Amino acid sequence: MGHRKINAPRRGSLAYLPRARASRIVGRIRYWPEVEEGPVLLGFAGYKAGMTYAVIIDDEPGSPNFGKEVIQPVTVIDAPPMYVAAIRAYVEDENGLKTLTEAWAAPLPKDLGRVITPPKNDVKENLEKIERYLDKIVEFRVLVATQPKLAGIPKKKPDLMEIKVGGGTIKEQVDYVKKILGKTISVEEVFKEGQFVDVIAITKGKGFQGPVKRWGVRTLQHKTRKTERGVGTLGPWGMKRVIYTVPRAGQMGFHQRTEYNKRIIKIGKDGREITPKGGFLHYGLVRGSYIVLSGSVPGPAKRLIRLRYPARPPGKISGSPPQILFISLEPQQGV
Repeated sequence: MGHRKINAPRRGSLAYLPRARASRIVGRIRYWPEVEEGPVLLGFAGYKAGMTYAVIIDDEPGSPNFGKEVIQPVTVIDAPPMYVAAIRAYVEDENGLKTLTEAWAAPLPKDLGRVITPPKNDVKENLEKIERYLDKIVEFRVLVATQPKLAGIPKKKPDLMEIKVGGGTIKEQVDYVKKILGKTISVEEVFKEGQFVDVIAITKGKGFQGPVKRWGVRTLQHKTRKTERGVGTLGPWGMKRVIYTVPRAGQMGFHQRTEYNKRIIKIGKDGREITPKGGFLHYGLVRGSYIVLSGSVPGPAKRLIRLRYPARPPGKISGSPPQILFISLEPQQGV
């Protein structure tokens, strides 16, 4: 009998290459959707507190459980107000978007000095420049900073990020950003209950792992000559290099990931009404504003979670909030 050739699908997806560590703890958003409603920030950020479960009335049309009580896992995100530190105006040329100017609030909070050196600029002069070139400006973005001292994490350094302003005309947008510059903005001013959001975050890091755990390859038989937890071959004789599709050991986790269409179940201002007895595991108490999302989000507790208006909303469910019958506040179990 001749040798029987064994075929099998490849182990692990190549769609996520390179599986390298994320460069920053703040997720990068490369796309901002268009919205119809008036000038509004297209994103917000908070810190992952933990998970629990809720009993709600299923309001998805066509669902076999429509109108019935269903149990859903939910994630609680601690979302204190964010400080609007600067306005950034963009113009467009043959190479794409280019910054025209930016106007920083003055004086900036002391904690922001932990992130950047406050730029020396004349706010009034830069705002006048924006007004002069208003016919050339194509979009506005704001630089906002989180306030971790208001959240339940042992951290002083704020996270600084850029968020696009969407909706309305350019004139309406410039009036809006001038109004919020140097002030704080809360999650209730950005999102509403019942709507969908996209979640951008850095996943839980798992360090350096071998090909079995990292790619899911099968272990070899126990009588194999060199290794059991490795790939059977690194490639053909005729190629003097190892091609990128061969599963190799390396970094696993701590990658940026985007999860689409997570529904906002609830937005609240008093975190005590959502905090389990004894606090969230590895996080503690939620004291101020919070968001309850359906399902899970990437990353461990305390991880920065960025939320964005949905890039491809489902459109099946109305924007009204679901009816919540119960949210579990039982003490959380853990090791």
